Amino acid sequence: MLIGARAVMGSNGSHKAIDPASGETLEPAYGLASEAEVEAACALAWAAFDTYRETGLAERAAFLEACADEIEALGDALIARACAESGLPRARIEGGRGRTCGQLRLFAQVVREGSWLGARIDPAMPERQPLPRADLRQRMIALGPVAVFGASNFPLAFSVAGGDTASALAAGCPVVIKAHNAHPGTSELVGLALQKAVARCAMPEGTVSLIFGAGTAAGTQLVSDARIKAVGFTGSRGGGTALMHVAAARPEPIPVYAEMSSINPVYLLPEALAARAEALGKAFVGSLTMGAGQFCTNPGLLLAIEGDALERFVAAAVAAMHEAGASVMLTPGIASAYAAGVERLAGHPQVETLARGLAGEGPNRCQAGWFATDADTFLADEALQEEVFGAASLLIRCRDLDQMKALSEHLEGQLTATLQLDTGDIAAVRTLLPVLERKAGRILANGWPTGVEVCHAMVHGGPFPATSDSRTTSVGTRAIARFLRPVCYQDLPEALLPEALHAANPLGLWRRTDGELARA
Repeated sequence: MLIGARAVMGSNGSHKAIDPASGETLEPAYGLASEAEVEAACALAWAAFDTYRETGLAERAAFLEACADEIEALGDALIARACAESGLPRARIEGGRGRTCGQLRLFAQVVREGSWLGARIDPAMPERQPLPRADLRQRMIALGPVAVFGASNFPLAFSVAGGDTASALAAGCPVVIKAHNAHPGTSELVGLALQKAVARCAMPEGTVSLIFGAGTAAGTQLVSDARIKAVGFTGSRGGGTALMHVAAARPEPIPVYAEMSSINPVYLLPEALAARAEALGKAFVGSLTMGAGQFCTNPGLLLAIEGDALERFVAAAVAAMHEAGASVMLTPGIASAYAAGVERLAGHPQVETLARGLAGEGPNRCQAGWFATDADTFLADEALQEEVFGAASLLIRCRDLDQMKALSEHLEGQLTATLQLDTGDIAAVRTLLPVLERKAGRILANGWPTGVEVCHAMVHGGPFPATSDSRTTSVGTRAIARFLRPVCYQDLPEALLPEALHAANPLGLWRRTDGELARA
């Protein structure tokens, strides 16, 4: 583990990673955190907070860029270890490294630009009648140290230096990262890179710490610690809600930004289906089986109106499914949960098995599964909305557009909703769109939900259970807002004001002065 500037062998037992492709245990062993070691990481983060949150914009941006540089400097050792611990192909891991470093550099640009500070100035109006107005100035400040939980399905881009860490550091929050037990070696390497960047940029020692922990004890202690002021989590619905309960039960409750469960409905509208059923069927299977379906945006639900066009789609998708290979899943636990979920669907008396992919050789393989039922059955059984994490999807046959809309009202919150549409479907989509805006964080047309661009406009969030807070996103530059809060300064002398609120605007920020937005 990395507690501040120290490398520490955890004293609460040990853990080894498993190569999911072979089932073999990987060396070395990683020590797990004791209560005292979690306490030490939180204490260092708190000691670093007031200094780190007031680092200059240029200095903080340079630190984020240094983090990216140091991760890239790890070279092939990082790629090889991440492949071994995840079963993911080299190209996927290299893409994940690029995304990780790219989002660190993107947040560096955001920090330098400074609009996230939300500077507002309402100058004093001493002559105003009947009452004068005080001088009022506002900026956003960092919440405090953030607990970040690494994700199983993205060992780089949603892990130690992933989006939660990048946005928290950009906001001015030190981080205590709990690595995912599936990839401790990958986590250690990335943690060492961050540790080097902290030293290289002379940041406070507790700016970044990395701990390991088995079960729930270390994570629960971390979220319970009074010095932790927010949580970033990507994982299961059960894990996310458990952390939400811990955070809510504290004497000082704190926000948990958890990205959890989504089945990402895809709407096959009539005109689109009639025009290109076969192409859509093949594309659907490609999206479903990519990466063994281990994406939070996997298309786990299809909705379509019964008819000949739908049957053409089904035939094309079934043919493609029969050729879909069995990919390695990330961990034995995920593979076991996937098998149980598929068995549950296959055993449902009113669910039809449409097709299964090829069976794989070796442990932890994902044999894709596609199932179907009617809208009435789906509406009557809440369990059919449960996410099966992996390459499994359920087709809902609807009688008409009215039933499709009624089913949409019944859906839980989602990360995405996808519309396969042609010009003739526009009128139908207009009636659906208000519902989908209430249900999902991202609405796509004529694409597939897998693949999340890291940019300014992206929303990777949605109503519960997709996330714990539908007002936020865990991907894209808006993610920084999760770890900020406003502070107003009334009649403070300029010598005591932060630079962002000085009269001369030395940082060159866009500021709202007396209601007018200007760079002055």
